[in-house]
Amino acid sequence: MGWGLTEAPTVFTWLPLLNVFFAFAVIFLERRNVSATWAWLLVLFVLPGVGFLLYLFIGQNLTRQKVYRVKNITESKLIEGVTIQASNLNNYQGLKDYRSLVHLNLVSNYSFLTQDNTVTIFSSGQEKFESLMTEIREAKQHVHLLYYMIKRDQLGMKLLNLLIQKAREGVEVKLIYDHVGSSGISRRTFRRLTEAGGEVRSFFSSKIPYLNLRLNFRNHRKVAVIDGRVGFVGGFNIGDEYLGLDKRFGYWRDTHLKLNGSAVYQLQGQFFLDWFAAAGEEVRLERRFFPAILPVGKTAVQVVASGPNSELEHIRNGYLKLIYEAKESICLQTPYFIPDEDVLNALRIAALSGVKVRLMLPRKADHALVQWASQSYLGALLKVGVECYLYDRGFLHAKTIVVDGKVAAVGTANIDNRSFRLNFEISAFLYDEGEAGKLLELFETDLQDCIPFTFGDYQNRTRLARIRESLARLLSPLL
Repeated sequence: MGWGLTEAPTVFTWLPLLNVFFAFAVIFLERRNVSATWAWLLVLFVLPGVGFLLYLFIGQNLTRQKVYRVKNITESKLIEGVTIQASNLNNYQGLKDYRSLVHLNLVSNYSFLTQDNTVTIFSSGQEKFESLMTEIREAKQHVHLLYYMIKRDQLGMKLLNLLIQKAREGVEVKLIYDHVGSSGISRRTFRRLTEAGGEVRSFFSSKIPYLNLRLNFRNHRKVAVIDGRVGFVGGFNIGDEYLGLDKRFGYWRDTHLKLNGSAVYQLQGQFFLDWFAAAGEEVRLERRFFPAILPVGKTAVQVVASGPNSELEHIRNGYLKLIYEAKESICLQTPYFIPDEDVLNALRIAALSGVKVRLMLPRKADHALVQWASQSYLGALLKVGVECYLYDRGFLHAKTIVVDGKVAAVGTANIDNRSFRLNFEISAFLYDEGEAGKLLELFETDLQDCIPFTFGDYQNRTRLARIRESLARLLSPLL
């Protein structure tokens, strides 16, 4: 017998079944962490219909997908190299206190330690982009750029025109931009560059307009490699706002590194992996991309990359290890602070153990929901003696951690679930008291532009603030 008119199934009939199906997938198939599982269940059952559409677009798991591949290198070769370096860690000078951290990054992320580097630290966009433009002008072989956000404004067009010039000179130019992060720019913008011989790819772009099932997984890295001899990594994207020219944010405080030495090889290798993910084209690892480099410095560096394609959260684990290694001080700068329980407890335990923990966040938010979620975590830290400061000169976008003034990490990852689990990120771990000391001095200088946020301030929040923070915290695993 068929259904009568009053018995015909409607979309509302199927919504509960769809919710049950996706709830089953979240719990039993995806094997997510517990907090993310509960957040998705909340979305699915509070927003029937909308919830399962959101899950389709931003709820995928990439760990089973082959996102990266490159020619001329096999996993067995990497494992062999890791084994050799791991067995020699005791011979490396100046690493007595951090050999276990080096070992962690090495065996879990194939992040080889290099000890012949020089590091230049930039804290303003003017300095960083002046140096980047200079290096590009001097390029003889290739320019490889990967940026989450490229804007079609004065700085963006200045860089584009320079890349066009270099391509016309015969320099190989490859550019990757994130499809979502650079949504304000179109492929037509790069037409002159491609006509000049440059190559441009959009990371995880949608082949079907308005339908992108990888929407939630963004490439948040900012990497530049010129001639295989100099590399840049850090927080600055490409746009006028990063020069402090945006009236909404004003001064833009960020941290970026220029690396010279063998650490550039790892930035180059990661760029090629991202090129394959964006273009579907494997790049042959030719010698010209990895030229012989004479020792130029003595700073030890590991470049650590992480992303949703990996079951291990490499940068998060490195940060956790850094926190637990601290004996005297931890200085942490991040624009978004939504820690999971492990990171939150690590910071609390450090403070309770007598380690001086200082956390710096922006006072001015660029995403209200994220800021509300961030504030909900501060009480637990302030209560155990963590010092919190709100940067008030402009917008703080630096992603930096300095431990004991001896070791540091600078990169693209924020302290939140999106950076640790959903985005493709990259950080440089610096094992050098001199460079860590410079970053510590920057932190101390930034304190002059901060407003302390005390436990009393936290307790005196309005009822409305408490409510919105609690609601935002429920969704924090998805932010």
